[in-house]
Amino acid sequence: MSVTRAYVTGRHGQLHLRRSGPDATTGGAQGALPRPPLACFHMSPMSGRIYQHFLGEMGRDRPALAFDTPGFGMSDAPASSPTVEDYAADMLAALDALGVTQPCDLLGYHTGSLIAVALARLAPTRIRRVLMVSAPIFPEQELARFRSYYGHREPDANGAHLVRLWKSFVYHHQRPGESLAGVADIFPEALLGRELEWWGHRAAFGYDLAAGLAGLTQPVLILNPGDDLDVQTRRAAGLAPRSMILEVPGWGHGFLDRQTDEAAALARSFFDAADDAPFAAVRVPPSADAPRYPARVGSFAP
Repeated sequence: MSVTRAYVTGRHGQLHLRRSGPDATTGGAQGALPRPPLACFHMSPMSGRIYQHFLGEMGRDRPALAFDTPGFGMSDAPASSPTVEDYAADMLAALDALGVTQPCDLLGYHTGSLIAVALARLAPTRIRRVLMVSAPIFPEQELARFRSYYGHREPDANGAHLVRLWKSFVYHHQRPGESLAGVADIFPEALLGRELEWWGHRAAFGYDLAAGLAGLTQPVLILNPGDDLDVQTRRAAGLAPRSMILEVPGWGHGFLDRQTDEAAALARSFFDAADDAPFAAVRVPPSADAPRYPARVGSFAP
């Protein structure tokens, strides 16, 4: 399916999104949606482009949407540093602006996972199921290091701030099957937050995900890829009453582009399952059942 772009009027101005599949309000001429809409939220400081290929595949049988959160991608920024709850309210307003009022499913990636949890708490009758790529739980001593590492850095005349970001990006994104050219192609998305690029991380590190998960009533599937938050994600086991963590160590940043078909099949196995057995058909895809890369566990680039 083709993926198109659009803007809606959000709480802070224009909010940019990508979409695929039938119209999320009518489902086409027959007026019935084949599947509930799917709303996707990206990691910080990226954009909804990380879902480009995934949206095209998921759009074959349901409305599929991916938003640029305010201040990232092509969406206007809020006037002050937001919280995860603020981002969740922004996403709910965007769904309202699109006329998506029926229950929908959510997919969040890193910071987007927290936004999905907060939105499911904010509007529980509007959200059916939540699929998370990582669900990091940080003890206080770990948070201090993460806040320091992902804090704001002033521009350097020699471009040192860009070199640092590039090297970190390569470390986390260049995996088997992903060329350096492929990494360079998606890298500009990490720059679109401009001087506010640290706001997403600040919001994430200020959110109590453990409490958020504990308050969910919806089924929650947490994917734990072999990336920079795998250790922290395992701490989320059992926090949501109806949840499952699926270890997918062979996947890492970019898997939605590299393993699109398998990722979409896994998502469907969860979203389309019976209400009384949401995890019954969930299985680790072949490409995800592989050693972690890089083998050394670590949240920060050397």
